Amino acid sequence: MGWFAVDASDEALSCTNLGDWIEGTKINLERALKIGDELGGHVVTGHVDAVVSLLHMETVGDSTKLVFSLPEKFAGFVAPKGSICLDGVSLTVNEVGDDHFTVNIIPHTQEHTTFGTLTVGRRINFEIDVLARYVARMTEVNKKK
Repeated sequence: MGWFAVDASDEALSCTNLGDWIEGTKINLERALKIGDELGGHVVTGHVDAVVSLLHMETVGDSTKLVFSLPEKFAGFVAPKGSICLDGVSLTVNEVGDDHFTVNIIPHTQEHTTFGTLTVGRRINFEIDVLARYVARMTEVNKKK
């Protein structure tokens, strides 16, 4: 397996878990979507908004239910059955509470992403849905008019 190098700005370090990485840290990478490709999930930009922590995990049937912290600042951007991106993986939100949200991970996701090695307390990169981001911004701008 090869390697690659990246540069990280202070902004990236302040709102991601990049500072936790050590040599050999496994990450989820996927090639960018090309215009004309089929879209099989939601649009993920890679613009991380914050870091959330895994609070609890439990096996439910063949899947694993994961409960993550939810920063108050982003609570309005997370909706049941909406999309969220965690560590670069597009997921569906199941439940949302005042300070947490849940997702379920199927065996395929556990086997083919870093979610198979999750432990309680782990810090995860959190990206809100791009559509939610723009709806919130449009609402904010229209309120000022």
